[in-house]
Amino acid sequence: MAGASKLQSERLAGQRMLVIGPSWVGDMVMAQSLFKTLKGQGAGYLAVVAPAWSRPIIERMPEVDEVVELPVGHGQFGFASRRALARGLRGRFDQAVVLPRSWKSALVPFLARVPHRVGFTGEQRYVLLNERRSLDKTVLDQTVKRFVSLGLPDAQARLGDFPIPQPSLRHDEQNLARLLASHELGERPAIGMMPGAEYGPAKQWPLAYFHQLAAALVERGFEIRVFGGPKDKPAGEEIVSGLEHAHNLCGETRLEDAVDLLGDCQQVVTNDSGLMHVAAAVGTRIQAIYGSSSPSYTPPLTDNAQVHYLALECSPCFERNCPLGHTNCLKQITPERLLAAIIDGA
Repeated sequence: MAGASKLQSERLAGQRMLVIGPSWVGDMVMAQSLFKTLKGQGAGYLAVVAPAWSRPIIERMPEVDEVVELPVGHGQFGFASRRALARGLRGRFDQAVVLPRSWKSALVPFLARVPHRVGFTGEQRYVLLNERRSLDKTVLDQTVKRFVSLGLPDAQARLGDFPIPQPSLRHDEQNLARLLASHELGERPAIGMMPGAEYGPAKQWPLAYFHQLAAALVERGFEIRVFGGPKDKPAGEEIVSGLEHAHNLCGETRLEDAVDLLGDCQQVVTNDSGLMHVAAAVGTRIQAIYGSSSPSYTPPLTDNAQVHYLALECSPCFERNCPLGHTNCLKQITPERLLAAIIDGA
């Protein structure tokens, strides 16, 4: 492996790299493992093409030299916008790494005439990529492994035996102080709760369980902070209802604010979600709840996590909604179990 690492360092030394980033919060956090790998192997300059919402996350990654906003909404083709963006990038990069497997995601580096373009085979991208990798899901069995492998020589990537640097987002202490003051937080040790999961309800621990756990933690002297987007606000209200020292921050903070406030929490209780990966990347202890998804596929990338997963006969099913209608994979993980884990980890 030492020889392969030396070869990779020589291959990337001083190279200007363009990465086409993913479209989900958790995936973007995990992509930092690739960014660290590229810079660690000698890449001289690293730019990431990404949706505008992800800029606050990427700007907390010291490995990234430039964020290039993709002016196309999620799921949109936007050929004219991609072509215009590519024109502005021509002549600037030596290599490109395309993380998504869609045809449209490979357009920008192709139209920008980046000489070397690598990505996994998918959606007939034979012309758009000039190094197409086959994806062996038995070897690259985690999302983060797939990302990092594209920054390594193919022979090394095929073995699946390579280091995975953990994501680590920078904190902004001044922003944190402002947030604590404006939201009247910080009188007690904080526990964060993330009840949302963009993929679907089969990944969401029952709100009644979150509320029961929040009440028990407030009684034991903790402050509760519920995080999420605007559409999670009703869920947050249900969790904090009738509780003192419990704050519904859903829709009240920017993504970069969540980075700082999560970093200030002692622990978080979270579904398998994008914010789980943010919390892991700021070093907060994670109590991660898995239902329809698998901790083997998208684990929190930290050594400071406890996973709650029952591995029932019917899970993981990777469905948005429980095919059997009972969601036992989540309902049988009790609030008492999470409370005991938090107290043990405090």
